[in-house]
Amino acid sequence: MKKEEVQARIEEIGIVPAVRLSSAEDARFATEAVSNGGIPIVEITMTVPGAIQVISELAKYSPDLIVGAGTLFDTETAKRCLDAGARFLTSPGLDLGLVEFAHKQNVVVLAGALTPTEVTMAWKAGSDFVKVFPCSQMGGDTYIKALKRPFPQVRLIAAGGVNQKTAANFILAGASAIGVGGELIPREAIELRQADRIHELARRFVGFVKSARARLAGVKKTH
Repeated sequence: MKKEEVQARIEEIGIVPAVRLSSAEDARFATEAVSNGGIPIVEITMTVPGAIQVISELAKYSPDLIVGAGTLFDTETAKRCLDAGARFLTSPGLDLGLVEFAHKQNVVVLAGALTPTEVTMAWKAGSDFVKVFPCSQMGGDTYIKALKRPFPQVRLIAAGGVNQKTAANFILAGASAIGVGGELIPREAIELRQADRIHELARRFVGFVKSARARLAGVKKTH
């Protein structure tokens, strides 16, 4: 899958699930459950034991899944993730070295940022999306709305504090996508192997994004 296709797919689905679990087996279970629930995208964080091996297995056996590598802090690890089959890279904070590396490798990158200065730097450096993290501590969807005024051209991903109550509001505020972790993949559901529960949560989040986008489209038509 080419870079442009990965970028378009992330934008189309509008949800980037963060898989941050305590074992490789849990990560694989969560990925399968989320994907079967209608979200064929996952970010495997480097905090998962054996994360690169998990990425490799997912890339090999689930070719329709867009698997990315998250919580990256150096380009050496990023390179190993790409070699394993990762299709996008993301960091919790602004790492211009990672953005530059991704640019050279022609792979999608979601640079972490929080302040307007960091958003500017990430976008100028060529980040495909800018992941605003942590959103909730900065005012949630109102902060995304405030950022979109000076940065209408920047594809923002809202992460940190996204839940069932706030998901639609982040899209309405102008986010191109939302980053969701424990609210989509509850630890209890993982421990009890409740795939159906995760399927239902995935369907709900997909619904929140679709309904919010439909509202935005309706507003545009009336103006």
